[in-house]
Amino acid sequence: MPLVAHNNLPSFGKLQREGLRVLSPQTAGHQDIRELHIGLLNMMPDAALEATERQFLRLIGESNPIAQFFVHPFTLDALPRDAKARAHVDAYYESFDEIKAQGLDGLIITGANVIGADLSQEIFWQPLIGVADWAHRQVTSTLCSCLATHAVLDFRYAQKRAKQKTKKWGVFRHQVIDSGHPLVADVNSVFDVPHSRWNDVHPDQFAAAGLHPLVTEGDGCVHLATSADGFRSVFFQGHPEYDTVSLLKEYKRDVNLYIDGELDSYPPMPENYFGEFSAAIVREYQWRLQHSQQNGEPPPPFPEHLVLSRLNNTWRDTASAVVGAWIGLIYQITGLDRHQPFMQGVDPENPLAM
Repeated sequence: MPLVAHNNLPSFGKLQREGLRVLSPQTAGHQDIRELHIGLLNMMPDAALEATERQFLRLIGESNPIAQFFVHPFTLDALPRDAKARAHVDAYYESFDEIKAQGLDGLIITGANVIGADLSQEIFWQPLIGVADWAHRQVTSTLCSCLATHAVLDFRYAQKRAKQKTKKWGVFRHQVIDSGHPLVADVNSVFDVPHSRWNDVHPDQFAAAGLHPLVTEGDGCVHLATSADGFRSVFFQGHPEYDTVSLLKEYKRDVNLYIDGELDSYPPMPENYFGEFSAAIVREYQWRLQHSQQNGEPPPPFPEHLVLSRLNNTWRDTASAVVGAWIGLIYQITGLDRHQPFMQGVDPENPLAM
């Protein structure tokens, strides 16, 4: 499904240089292909705003070419932004009022940066509920990523996330547990997903909410689930949208926080992410850093350049397949009127007729 560069968002140019097909509005206007309009509620902090934007645009653009994609990024006014991020939002993002006036076929809600354990105390809480509730009434399907999943399970299903003793951090092997669902019918039965979170919603909580798990990890952790109707809401706990380098950048950020005294202990390596050689480089760096600290010397530079070329991505093809299936199902059951979530004859309580 080709993306349509319907505005000057810089991510379109960057993805095109990666080899992703991006149409100009002029070219799109000459194709007799149906449009799909997907909203992207980007709640990520400033440092990750544009990267997250590109990650989800890439997943959408890698879907098979049965429609033209108009992606409409927007954010919440309640979220604080520095001058650079605010300029980016003002220049390239739409307002929620504009989104509501135009309508959407699908919506993706990203994670966000949080301060405390209780999500209801976050400044984005009420505005996020407003967006999610509007989408539940007006949009064919909403895909929630990580913290957005935790938030929706909290305010809609009264299932609060719980802080874990250790951070779930790395790349983990997952199993499809319902291969008959069309979201996962054509993907590998076993595949990897990156995770990076301190909090978890337990499998029993998904069951208590009446949700339908599709993919779990070996310890039972639910990665992918749907609402009881099978499609109106889709929930990720992991981060299948992550780039190959995303965990490396998070690890480097945590190392720098440790150097600056904002973390009490040196951060652990993400699990199942570095190969043996890269892990050895990172362990050696930790030793060199601690040696420099003991001797009052400046910290050595983080050896990112020695690790980058050795990273492997073992999740992107499945992530693209799942998002492609999600979009394909939207295409099959949504109508041409973006203000109506379903075409005539589709049962909102069982939209996939399963």
